[in-house]
Amino acid sequence: MTKIAVIPDVQFRPGDNPDFLRKIGLYLEEKEPDVIVCIGDFADMPSLSSYDVGKKSFEGRRYRHDIEATKMAMVTLLQPLKERRLRDREGHRARYVPRMVLTLGNHEARITRAVNSDAKLDGTIGISDLEFEKDWEVYPFLEPVVIEGVAFCHYFTSGLLGRPCTSAQAQLTRKHMSCVAGHQQGLQIATGHRADGKRLTSIIAGSCYRHSEDYLGPQGNNHWRGMLMLHACKDGEFDPMFVSLDYLDQKYGK
Repeated sequence: MTKIAVIPDVQFRPGDNPDFLRKIGLYLEEKEPDVIVCIGDFADMPSLSSYDVGKKSFEGRRYRHDIEATKMAMVTLLQPLKERRLRDREGHRARYVPRMVLTLGNHEARITRAVNSDAKLDGTIGISDLEFEKDWEVYPFLEPVVIEGVAFCHYFTSGLLGRPCTSAQAQLTRKHMSCVAGHQQGLQIATGHRADGKRLTSIIAGSCYRHSEDYLGPQGNNHWRGMLMLHACKDGEFDPMFVSLDYLDQKYGK
């Protein structure tokens, strides 16, 4: 049976400390999932935020800095896996090479929206600047990918207007299959059954970062942060395990 690791929204931005990503990389190297899914919003892209334009906090933001920070964060995450491959090759052992899947999120889609809003940017900036395709199978924003009967997407829409499902239960009701999404902070889970008795599981987990979001305030920033391991995945069934960033700190040291 397949073991799938899921990395929720990292939303990495210039100035963030990437050490938590190194610990995730160490955990992945140790546990050897068959598939690693990055659920989107790995990049934050604050320079392209339409919500902060005109605010004092917007001053000094640069697209180039966002791209450089994201690429550095990805190198940090994947370094333990690449070091493992080098050790395997030098030791003449079978190399651990998981399938790597990345579904783009709305923060990466800020790049596409910026180009669509200003034709002068066409050909000067693009999603390819992030260089995700060097290491990942990259799926467009809102295009689900199904692995072992489980659908993965940055978020699942709830109707014709394309708005995200607001709860794990709504996601299960709308999509009628096991689904894993990011986008919303915190952690939600809902379960159900198909007519043949197979178990369905819906998860929304959208926070795999250490920073706080100003717009959420002191109470809103108290949400769960971490990654997921989906064990024994087959035909839409799996056993979920939640791996918090606090646990990774305890395991690999602060």
